Amino acid sequence: ITFVDANDEVGYFSQASERIFPRTTAIIGRKVINCHPPASMHVVERILNDFKSGARDVADFHIHMGDKFVYIRYFAVRDDSGKYLGTLEVTQNIAGIQKISGDKRLLDE
Repeated sequence: ITFVDANDEVGYFSQASERIFPRTTAIIGRKVINCHPPASMHVVERILNDFKSGARDVADFHIHMGDKFVYIRYFAVRDDSGKYLGTLEVTQNIAGIQKISGDKRLLDE
């Protein structure tokens, strides 16, 4: 996960062993738009503007990256009064999930 504050600056990111998009601590405090390739900057800007205006609360994307199928979700973070506080980005390789079939009940092994 990555958290971007209301000023569009990266405030936090998790460092998971299977991180899809590598991050270094150098991005903390950086404008999130500058963490994306030029071809996607306008999309990031649109999502943030939509979140700030209240036009949307979630944005989803999915892309193929080699043997990975990456699901990217952005969530507007708001306080109890609806004020925009920032954005949470969640990325996950869902290639394995797509192969699931049948049922697996709680505690099945």
